[in-house]
Amino acid sequence: MEKKEMIYEGKAKKVYSTDDENLCIVSYKDDATAFNGLKKGTIAGKGAVNNRMSNMIMKLLEKEGVATHYVEELSDRDTVVKKVKIVPLEVIVRNISAGSFAKRYGVEEGIEFTEPTVEFSYKNDALGDPLINSSHAYALGLATKEEIEKKKKTALKVNEVMKKYFYTLGIKLVDFKIEFGKLPDGKIILADEISPDTCRLWDLKTNEKLDKDRFRRDMGGVEEAYNEVFRRLTNE
Repeated sequence: MEKKEMIYEGKAKKVYSTDDENLCIVSYKDDATAFNGLKKGTIAGKGAVNNRMSNMIMKLLEKEGVATHYVEELSDRDTVVKKVKIVPLEVIVRNISAGSFAKRYGVEEGIEFTEPTVEFSYKNDALGDPLINSSHAYALGLATKEEIEKKKKTALKVNEVMKKYFYTLGIKLVDFKIEFGKLPDGKIILADEISPDTCRLWDLKTNEKLDKDRFRRDMGGVEEAYNEVFRRLTNE
């Protein structure tokens, strides 16, 4: 399958049409952004790590009954996916306090919750992707009540599967953000990506950060952290 015209370019990916109107090719970039695009940079090799890691996790989730957009990996950076209309309602699941949660509520990072928390974010760059509750999402017509509940249920399932899997790799799944897309028939499936860009991942023993926070906070060792996650995933 070959790329045709580029139909979308985001912060981390380009999306191309194909000969099949129901399929697209996603091409991952090394570009890195943080704070809604205010901070920009490049993480060498990030595109390949994110593409391959995301595909591995999507295939794992498919086996556990979670429908995703994944179809076929073409190369280190390119993957065929089902064409969807992204629903502008991101879902954030947190297992441990970190990032904006810790800042917002004035608590330290590293508090393990008795059960995961679920947040919704309105996917809107101009507004800074603000937090939103389910009532507001419904009022704005971003999703139906049934769709919102399905997203929450699916997100918790994704968390359950990924948390167990990463634990076997010596990694804590601190939190993550996922997005959903709608197929032409109205079915909602998991889309976008699952990677160190969208997940907070800490080493199980040392709590060393192995994710995009190293870029956000100018901690250094960004490429090494991404590669370490990928190494554990693939045993390479």
